[in-house]
Amino acid sequence: MALKPLKDRIVAVVEKPLEQTKSGILLGEAKEKPAYAVVESVGPEVSSVKKGDKIVYKEYSTTEVKIDDKDYIILKEEDVLATL
Repeated sequence: MALKPLKDRIVAVVEKPLEQTKSGILLGEAKEKPAYAVVESVGPEVSSVKKGDKIVYKEYSTTEVKIDDKDYIILKEEDVLATL
């Protein structure tokens, strides 16, 4: 099942924070979630991002959805702060 966003909405997958560095150092639990994600799909009115873009977003302006054991967020285009 694929989420199809409406109007100016964006569906993205939040990237998991690193638990271990490349050199093997274990990292502690982050106190805050990372506020970046990868865009999965965009609504018809979205003009500034496209599928596959990595975005920075307002953390408390999202709706979280879990489908087929995969976590998604849905947010408005205006809540995207930057692309990476």
